Amino acid sequence: MLFNIFISDLDDGIKCTLMKFADDTKLSGEVDTLERRITLQEDLDRLEEWASKKIMKFNKDKCKVLHMGKHNPGVQHRLGSTWLESSSVERDLGVLVDNKFNMSEQCAAVAKKANRMLGCINKGITSRDKEVIIPLYSVLVRPHLENCVWFWSPLYKKRCGQAGEGHQDDQRTGKPVI
Repeated sequence: MLFNIFISDLDDGIKCTLMKFADDTKLSGEVDTLERRITLQEDLDRLEEWASKKIMKFNKDKCKVLHMGKHNPGVQHRLGSTWLESSSVERDLGVLVDNKFNMSEQCAAVAKKANRMLGCINKGITSRDKEVIIPLYSVLVRPHLENCVWFWSPLYKKRCGQAGEGHQDDQRTGKPVI
């Protein structure tokens, strides 16, 4: 609570979109014109100035630029004197997002985690009774498949088939499919 009060003035004077969640801060804006590029850089400068006044530091190793859109010129930005690294994929609140809003990496990561849990169940549990497998599946596998699904799944059901494959079969038969 105190931290939220401490950073409440972080967005003062910021012209681009600033999003805060816990200790994460995201600045976003269009850079299709020179004026907008300058505005975004000025906002980055304001953030650095704010941090300096508050005797805080942004972890510049964690600060990345994700250039979104087909026609994005990929302009370099700096925070203070440090040039920010560009990235094609970033994790945002647990969801992998790439510069084209393609969720295939998120789907692959979800499928990998779910299959890893299925493998643990398969190797660690000798019983194949529904009374044993279904609760384990519900606790260990389903949370991975359902985490943030409202964000990444609706648009990419076709591509994300691997993340949901066997999901219904597993519950119906009670057997892990790997």
